[in-house]
Amino acid sequence: MAIKEILNLARMPSILMLGVVYVAYVLIGGVIFWKVEGDHGKTDINRLLGNKRQLLMKYSCLNQEGLEAVAQVVQDTSKAGLSLKGNYTTDGFWKFTSSAVFAATVVTTIGYGNMSPSTTAGQIFCVFFALFGIPLNMVVLNRVGKYMLAIERNICDFLQKKTRQRRCARFFVHLVSYLCGAVLFFIVPMIVFKEHEGWTYAQAIYYCFITLSTIGFGDYVADNNPDKEYPDWYSVLMASWIFFGLAWLALVINHSIDILERLNAHTKQWWRGHKQEEESGSVKDDNPETQVEDEDDTKEPPAEYTTR
Repeated sequence: MAIKEILNLARMPSILMLGVVYVAYVLIGGVIFWKVEGDHGKTDINRLLGNKRQLLMKYSCLNQEGLEAVAQVVQDTSKAGLSLKGNYTTDGFWKFTSSAVFAATVVTTIGYGNMSPSTTAGQIFCVFFALFGIPLNMVVLNRVGKYMLAIERNICDFLQKKTRQRRCARFFVHLVSYLCGAVLFFIVPMIVFKEHEGWTYAQAIYYCFITLSTIGFGDYVADNNPDKEYPDWYSVLMASWIFFGLAWLALVINHSIDILERLNAHTKQWWRGHKQEEESGSVKDDNPETQVEDEDDTKEPPAEYTTR
């Protein structure tokens, strides 16, 4: 009875099984984040409350209302891209280079959240800009990804003609492509961001993946520190890295999807063959007529013996 129940569960629609796996994966991730970050978050809250009490004790003329006013000024200043550490003024976030990077984060759906339009005209324009820019970005990335894939296939064909080893050539080309992409879009940017942003290697690689995967939390954003002066080429390099990095990561994701679909097809083929063997065996064993015929065939003497 247990085996039949397992077989019935295996015949569930694939979309339902994928839904169950998806929900379970998300819930497991939530539990892990809760355990890993929960205690650290409580420690940060206690530390910040202690800093607040020390600040109010140190500056006795500052009450709760004054502290909230100062916090509001700091928040608005940070949102505008200004620094409170000096007496100089900067252009803020909305200079040309930063605005171009912001436009790139809109059409690529990264959306860091560190800067956003505050005027009515800017918000309305952002809606229509994203409405037409996001499909355009997807089309361009798809074309660039296909071009990269065509280059890989040409290299595979060239090596296949030279070595006459199709699988080895494909594996070698894909491996080299993955390694070169990882170096170009993760390792090199990690070093650049560490030098110009003052991040650790872990923070830099974390920012690279969060950006290229279009998650875009906004906790780490390059070219965003108002206390630093960035060269103009930095924003251009960052925008180029985002565009080509997204195309490369989309190519990697397509390869991963292709591998998973092949594994799924092989699994289904193996399951169907195994199921047909079981059904054919059960039909032969359970059919009484075939059993009688088999017994008659075994008991019936040869033709030469009957004629004598």
